[in-house]
Amino acid sequence: MKQLLVILLAIINLALFAQKQEAYTQTIRGTIVDKVTQTALPGASVVVIGSNPIVGTTSNIDGEFRLDALPIGRYSLKISFLGYNPISLRNLPLDAGKELVLNIEMEEQAFTTEEVVIKANNKKDETINKMASVSARSFSVEETEKYAGSLGDPARMASNFAGVAMVNDSRNDIIIRGNSPSGLLWRLDGIEIPNPNHFGAAGTTGGPVSILNNNLLTNSDFFTSAFPAEYGNALSGVFDLKMRSGNNQKREYVGQIGFNGVELGAEGPFSKNSKGSYLINYRYSTLAVMNALGIDMGTGAAIPQYQDLTFKIDLPTAKLGKFSLIGIGGKSYIELYDSRKDPNDLDQGYISGGVDLDYGSNMGVLGLTHQYFFNESTRLNTTIAVQGSQAITGIDSLRFDANGIYIDNSNYRYYGARTTEIKYSASTHLRKKFNSRNNATIGFYYDLYDVSYLDSIKAENSKLFNSNYDVKGQIPILRGYVQWQHQLNNQMSLTGGIYSQYAEICKEASLEPRIGLKYKFKGGKSLGFGYGLHTQTPAGIYYFVQTQIQDGSYAQTNNNMKLSKSHQLVLSYDQLFTENFRIKSEVYYQHLFDIAVSPSSPNYSMINAGADFGGFFPDSLVSDGTGENYGIELTIEKFLSKNFYFLGTVSLYESKYKGYNEVERNSSFNNNYIVNVLGGYEFKIGKRNSIDINLKLVYAGGKPYIPIDLEASKLENTTVYNWDLAYDQKYDDYFSTDIRISFKSNGKKISQEYALDIKNLSNHQNIYSESYNPRTQTISRDYQTGLYPMFLYRIRF
Repeated sequence: MKQLLVILLAIINLALFAQKQEAYTQTIRGTIVDKVTQTALPGASVVVIGSNPIVGTTSNIDGEFRLDALPIGRYSLKISFLGYNPISLRNLPLDAGKELVLNIEMEEQAFTTEEVVIKANNKKDETINKMASVSARSFSVEETEKYAGSLGDPARMASNFAGVAMVNDSRNDIIIRGNSPSGLLWRLDGIEIPNPNHFGAAGTTGGPVSILNNNLLTNSDFFTSAFPAEYGNALSGVFDLKMRSGNNQKREYVGQIGFNGVELGAEGPFSKNSKGSYLINYRYSTLAVMNALGIDMGTGAAIPQYQDLTFKIDLPTAKLGKFSLIGIGGKSYIELYDSRKDPNDLDQGYISGGVDLDYGSNMGVLGLTHQYFFNESTRLNTTIAVQGSQAITGIDSLRFDANGIYIDNSNYRYYGARTTEIKYSASTHLRKKFNSRNNATIGFYYDLYDVSYLDSIKAENSKLFNSNYDVKGQIPILRGYVQWQHQLNNQMSLTGGIYSQYAEICKEASLEPRIGLKYKFKGGKSLGFGYGLHTQTPAGIYYFVQTQIQDGSYAQTNNNMKLSKSHQLVLSYDQLFTENFRIKSEVYYQHLFDIAVSPSSPNYSMINAGADFGGFFPDSLVSDGTGENYGIELTIEKFLSKNFYFLGTVSLYESKYKGYNEVERNSSFNNNYIVNVLGGYEFKIGKRNSIDINLKLVYAGGKPYIPIDLEASKLENTTVYNWDLAYDQKYDDYFSTDIRISFKSNGKKISQEYALDIKNLSNHQNIYSESYNPRTQTISRDYQTGLYPMFLYRIRF
């Protein structure tokens, strides 16, 4: 606490000193294009709202505009163009260390219309993708920073939205309306990517630290149900992320140290005469750096080692269209050794009881995107990409004496695994705007997975190694979609589409209808309806699980699994009371079927998988399982205005499943209710500085769990679960309070930010899981993150 007080006093002193400093200026510039065709809109008017005398400009023949010498602070802009819905961009932050570069998309009017107002950071109440009618919203990079507890991570930020929960404070897996996090689709600049997190395991979509760097992202979309036809092979939701382009007129740099790592970044034009640009950022584990410097960060011997690199290159041409090359990659490794643990320390922490664990993971994506305009109403987007992911695990089983002391040299290699997936993909999307009321898109994907799965299991006192999988293979998937949007009038829009995929591994094709309807009433009211049938190919590793048969050979027994499927229905009501305040409610129902279940473990279902550091991969799976999710959600939101914002969400839901025995049970994600309350105030200090205070409170139902069979665990010297009572009981309710305090200082050509994030301010003990402790031969409880402070420093110039 003394250290925290010192940091707070330092921030206050910086703020008081900043009051006497003079103001500096910066530039706002950007490009204005048609929303559907992405063609430039020359002659569009851009005016600073509230300026006197009026400050403004018009876009040139390329749709570009520029406002120079604006004092730093927050700005609201009004953009108008004949025949298009006017736009208002509210409370845009302008700092001294970086130009504010905007890409503004305007919608053509179907008929004479009233102004469409974009609320605080590019219309938070609507998505960037206009094909969405329900269960979707856009979010800004600033939100990933401003929301307390988000730590610059899009997934942690999204956990504040209605219908979204997190399983574990130490990971960013997100549960959307009771669905497994494995059902989430990550997409970056139109390229579907593997798990973008350090320490990610096969079949998961989350991890402790995000590889995605929020310094490189721009406004993006998040979908929670009944998403449009262009998104497929996913059951729960979609992150459609956009990476911003580098500044093509000026070189800029960023340095940062914080929770996600120590990082350096640069961007700029290739030359003064080129509109091409580059953007690159490298990051290394903060804890590893501190440990190398001899600073104890309280993690003991378990020091996470990770690093990542992200880049983007934009090369526009006069006749051949625009080319973009993106790359993202990360490496991570950690040792969790129970043999090094103090036997008097009863807190298991991240150490798995009774084992020494080595774990490492790698991922990488390299993608080339090409955008070509046939004419002002037709464009073609094509991508080719190669991506890979790998996880390597080694586990030594340990023995302890009667006093719980580790017996030297008693360890033996109990388990080892290496999973590798390389994916080659290509996609093309043709979009046509027929007129102001109709537009359509048709697209195709081809994915080829080249996989290698290997593991070995050895029982104590045995010379034989068994194996769940030891295979190499390929998984081709062909996918396609068509979607169409019709604007019946200025109030009503109808979106329809068909998505289809064929997965060679299960010899099954799908045909998935999607439909959305949205009607806007006067007074800021709107109703929305959405329906979609969604399918997903189970993670490839499940198909290659093998079973040892009587003659000692192995056979693959999961080949009969089908595509997992889900019918999703959503009804939405949205009321915009003022330009900065709204209330939204949604009710939904989801029916899941053809879910993989196990005859040998009749209470198992793949519905409950995908939210941990490792996975359970049973054999002989059949697609006879079902499930259902239903609930109601409420969002009360005040967008940032007058230096203040507020967001409150309430989610009430049920998540059930039936295993092979057809007994209905709680899913492992059935918390029943989640309440989020967060808000913040930005204090202006002098002419060019500010201090920001943000607070978040979360209250959620307890997590269902599988109880431990203690006597069986003693015999096996490891945790053995009682599946007959799976998810009948729940842990105590979850409660946590997070706070973020930041100070931003602007110099002449430089901006600096100091921030303090405190997780679980009240140090409330939230149970995460239970496990068998071989030292004490009892059941130990592992708790979620306690009070944990994190400091961030960022400099831009």
